[in-house]
Amino acid sequence: MKLFCLSDNVDTEVGLRLVGIDGKVVHEKEEFLEELERILEDPSIAVVLITTKLVELCPDIISDLKLHEPNTLIVEIPDRHGAESVGVAVDQCISEAIGVKI
Repeated sequence: MKLFCLSDNVDTEVGLRLVGIDGKVVHEKEEFLEELERILEDPSIAVVLITTKLVELCPDIISDLKLHEPNTLIVEIPDRHGAESVGVAVDQCISEAIGVKI
């Protein structure tokens, strides 16, 4: 079981490569979708980390894959520029779950 990172910038990809996670840098929607399709066909890859900027290129497709892809977990990660919406969403979920604002 392997992890793979699809990133829109080299810094994120290099940082994850330093801890042993392979990855690829893509910028265009078509290139991103082609690479994602290739990754999903690889049975050895169980977790795909995708930067927020790439998720925003095609949110409907990513949401559908998160719900219906049985063999691969797709995880959105913030890049070095930050993605406050990811952190805010996590904080909101935790606050609603425990009933305490954090």
